[in-house]
Amino acid sequence: MGWRTKAEKAKKGHRPSLKDWSCDGFYKSFPAYAERILGLPNMGYQHFCTKGEMYHSCHDTIPARLDAKYTSPKEFHDRYEAKGIPCVITNIPQGYDVPRPPPPRHSSSFEEKKDADNDEDDIQSPHRWRALERWRLDELQDDPDLRERALKCGEDDDERSIKMKLKHFMRYLHNNIDDSPLYIFDSSFDEDRLAKRLLEDYRVPSYFKEDLFHLVGERRRPPYRWFLVGPERSGTCIHIDPLATSAWNTLIVGKKRWVLFPPYLSKSTVKGKGLIKKDEDDEAVHYFTTILPRIKNEAFKSGGTGRYENFECYEFTQYQGETVFIPNGWWHAVLNLTHTVGITQNFCSQRNFDQVWVKTRSGRKKMAYKWLQKLQDSYPHLARRARELNHRDGFVMKYDDEATRQVETSNRDVKQSQLQQPNDSYMKNSFLCPTAKRSKIDRIVSP
Repeated sequence: MGWRTKAEKAKKGHRPSLKDWSCDGFYKSFPAYAERILGLPNMGYQHFCTKGEMYHSCHDTIPARLDAKYTSPKEFHDRYEAKGIPCVITNIPQGYDVPRPPPPRHSSSFEEKKDADNDEDDIQSPHRWRALERWRLDELQDDPDLRERALKCGEDDDERSIKMKLKHFMRYLHNNIDDSPLYIFDSSFDEDRLAKRLLEDYRVPSYFKEDLFHLVGERRRPPYRWFLVGPERSGTCIHIDPLATSAWNTLIVGKKRWVLFPPYLSKSTVKGKGLIKKDEDDEAVHYFTTILPRIKNEAFKSGGTGRYENFECYEFTQYQGETVFIPNGWWHAVLNLTHTVGITQNFCSQRNFDQVWVKTRSGRKKMAYKWLQKLQDSYPHLARRARELNHRDGFVMKYDDEATRQVETSNRDVKQSQLQQPNDSYMKNSFLCPTAKRSKIDRIVSP
């Protein structure tokens, strides 16, 4: 069975209702669009508000542009991550995010230091990613460890993974004419005997080393890292990352177009509710070429009123070797302008812990309970913070014995206080019905 048959089977499983994957003709029209985007000044940075669209310097605030050679992890954490500022960081795969040892003590003169700096620029960092060589398109095509591995490129209606062998997908990547092609977005490669070698080809950047979800173990935590191989015209639709996590995305091959929206904008606004025609698709290629321009046009016509109040969006192009940092809560969509290869991970750090905890305690109840136990051992101050947030919100965890004990103690105190009151006072306070004015805590634990 050849690659075309494999691809057709995967497409039918992923979108069974779509009969013609090339009906909008993007295979012919997309090259002109990509050329126009890649020809924009200032590395394609654009900022749109209700006053209109403008190009802006890539050194402006959003997204901040940083160089790993000159940005320490502490500076990144304090100035950008803690403030929720999206960033584009260069020179991470080259290994420059790992601090270099200080120069020898004898290099004291200005000329000696200058020569040492120049020598360092010429020498490859020992922390350079192998992916820079191993993940090139031609290398992936012939990689003996990977070419026979089946990687996820879609989901069926029951959310079951649809996979293709990499050797077949690479043929599809180079030869398809689909409007919105299949996209390898695989999170289980680490479970494969040979594909897990990908873990050796990159490392988590020093800025994102802290990932508090690791405390619950790989088996219990939700999917968080993905190996990406995307044909041009593929991409991801507008979304925010799950459980209020932040994300980093490093591009090894190709060019990607991004759009970001601030967290305060509504889902209906950024998705263009009411602006998509009945017969139109809403894949990433349609979003960037058709829907996003309509959203900006409506925002402009509104004058910043209604649902477009304080409307802003930021567009930029990510080039190979660059890492994009997306803080929790920021809406974003991505379109592959060329064939691309990359890696992305979601994470929780101490800087976004509050938001992640609030989402996780209700979205992943059992995991949250185990996480709280582990936090108590390794990060007791975060365990205290989690309980403070629960108390603030009146949230009782289903599996948390300590929280249950606190509720039961509070119930006993309330009942004891009621029993000590005179009968007439008690009946008056309960509106002549002892069960009508139970406390909120009592109502939670009562059957």
